Amino acid sequence: MHVQQILNGKASSGVVHVASTVSVSDAASVLAKHGIGSVVVSDDDGATAVGILSERDIVRELSKSGSGCLSEPVSAYMTSKLVTCGPDARIETVLTAMTEGRFRHMPVLEDDRLVGIVTLGDVVKAQLSKVAMEKDALEGMIRGH
Repeated sequence: MHVQQILNGKASSGVVHVASTVSVSDAASVLAKHGIGSVVVSDDDGATAVGILSERDIVRELSKSGSGCLSEPVSAYMTSKLVTCGPDARIETVLTAMTEGRFRHMPVLEDDRLVGIVTLGDVVKAQLSKVAMEKDALEGMIRGH
């Protein structure tokens, strides 16, 4: 299974993004409004990604420096060294990268343009679906169907 199949199955094809100059407080509001765990940072209205800011990034900084970080721009705390994939990436490869890198959100790029985002939950759901289909196929073969 490929990442494109996950993107095709998502309810929304758009990627929630904020500019690098937006305050951490405003970014946290975007996360809460959309019920998501990370937001892509883009300075060209979502065409390309310059970083990603997660709930974890915000909580870590709050713990370290207090509420003053909420007025800082997201560029101060975002992850700028992005790990990305393309729509043709295999979900096993994405799952391995997320597990080894200890992150839960991966921007999807095609020709250096942001086309989507996949989450650890998306990948696990796809893997479970794949395993269930394989199980059904094997049971069908055993039963002679």
